Amino acid sequence: MTKAYLEPQDVEELEQAAQYLRDQLLIRLLFRLGCRISEALGITVGDIDFGESTVIIKHLKERVRLSCPRCGGRLARAHRFCSVCGFDVDQALSQVREQRRFRSLPVDAETLGMLKEYVNRKGPRSKGGRLLLFGINRHRAWQIVRHCAERAGLPSLRNSESGKVHGVSPHRLRDAFAVHAVKINDSGDGIRMLQEHLGHQSIATTMRYRKVSGDEQRAWYQKLWPENKSKGEINGKA
Repeated sequence: MTKAYLEPQDVEELEQAAQYLRDQLLIRLLFRLGCRISEALGITVGDIDFGESTVIIKHLKERVRLSCPRCGGRLARAHRFCSVCGFDVDQALSQVREQRRFRSLPVDAETLGMLKEYVNRKGPRSKGGRLLLFGINRHRAWQIVRHCAERAGLPSLRNSESGKVHGVSPHRLRDAFAVHAVKINDSGDGIRMLQEHLGHQSIATTMRYRKVSGDEQRAWYQKLWPENKSKGEINGKA
């Protein structure tokens, strides 16, 4: 049996299937903070403010800018000729630009307690001069989530837009957070708060969780064809 997203109960079972505190904490942060896997793996001990109960999330995005080697005009990846000078472009000049964004996310008391315990147990790892919370790579993080899902016996998930079925992954925990948040508050203000929390640049990206989250379409459709009414009543006749 497949479904579109993980429920909070599913995530709890996923946590319980973790064999180590590190793995349990990784799963919990991905869900409770709704952060991307790259963001979770970038958290350092210094990013955690135990007094304010917040975690600083850093999001680094690399954007590649292509330009004509003759005139410097902007190029798209598909361009064969420069639209400015008409030069036959064999190899465009590429420039990598880093875009850094930061956001401060609140942390619930239970998760904060787990973070304190993990830090006190000397769980964080030093890498490149930074004391990383997890100190593992992306591939290992995916393995942890997948193996915990297998131990918990969780079903595969169906993408509501493409229809494709995939196993439980770190990003599915971010999706689960967003859907849970929309179920609690799907007002305009609630959606805007979720957009800020998730770090979405466009609210259209956030709004797709409202479509996934509920049974609005099913309820709307059932009102069109109520089972307990006669044909005359449906057509507005007494």
